[in-house]
Amino acid sequence: MVLPAKKKQPHRVFLKIRQKIEVSLTLFSALVAGVSIFSGFPVIAAESVVLKYSFLRETISIPELSTFTETGELSPSLRAYLKMANKEPNDLGEVLTQEIEVEPILLSKILNSFPGELLLDQLSELIRTPTGRASRQSLRAALVSSALPDGDITLIEVLENYPTPEIHVEGDRLVEIYNQINAVVGSIPKIRL
Repeated sequence: MVLPAKKKQPHRVFLKIRQKIEVSLTLFSALVAGVSIFSGFPVIAAESVVLKYSFLRETISIPELSTFTETGELSPSLRAYLKMANKEPNDLGEVLTQEIEVEPILLSKILNSFPGELLLDQLSELIRTPTGRASRQSLRAALVSSALPDGDITLIEVLENYPTPEIHVEGDRLVEIYNQINAVVGSIPKIRL
């Protein structure tokens, strides 16, 4: 007696195809980000950030913020903004430079999953493109690009790697942005691939 051959269930085939596509996209994203980081020629990098704090709105260049995090020196516009917002420079510096350890490839996989996209959508309410379009994708790219060179993410790196010329940030919610990124990354197992 001959038994009929088992048919592969269609949903399993699609799952395997989807997994292969996800792995390929993750590796491709990592490769593109890695090439742009190590070649010294970023594809597109943020030039300025529009910080909003309550009713205040100030455009500050990314190099000004980077200089501040590296040297502690405030530009006149950043000093004026912090004074109007009644915020201490040390607090801003701490939020911008606090490191979060993460495995870049694993981070990319998680951010490309459905729950990861939901988290990115929440974060995109706080840090977004000027038009609000493609904020999820831009934030994902900035997070993964920030993690690639050293396995750490800082908020200043996310701003520097954001792939649009201008970023809009809810300045009064910077600590919340850091905490949300830390919560997402903190839930990722500390596995080195």
